[in-house]
Amino acid sequence: MKKFLTGLLLLTVFLGAGGYAIYYFGTEMAADQVVESVTADMEVSGEMSQVREYIEADPVLSTYVEEAKAAQNDELAFTTRAEATRVLIQKVGISEMRSIQENAQSGNLSEQEVIQKLEENLSEEELKALKVLMYKEIYGE
Repeated sequence: MKKFLTGLLLLTVFLGAGGYAIYYFGTEMAADQVVESVTADMEVSGEMSQVREYIEADPVLSTYVEEAKAAQNDELAFTTRAEATRVLIQKVGISEMRSIQENAQSGNLSEQEVIQKLEENLSEEELKALKVLMYKEIYGE
């Protein structure tokens, strides 16, 4: 009986560690693949320059860009895409993120509504870090 319990405990520990490793490295790989794919597609199609123009023309979004330019990396809640992905998954949830994406793409959500949904779930520090990461992705800095 003791061997069985020890074996069961070891199996549980290994499965837990494996699940955590898959979650940790899986979100990092998924975030990198998605961002690189979308960025490459947008650069090839010329949409990235349209996004930059749209951001610069919108006063709210341009203030976000200015905040991102002025931010110092040492005061950010996270600095990598993987960390941002993990925070979004934990705080917002995968299903809610998909819902936001689908509604925004179909035109059912405005940019203000998307921002409001993120502000409801993220802290000020996390929002600032997210703005900085988006700025770096869009402007290549």
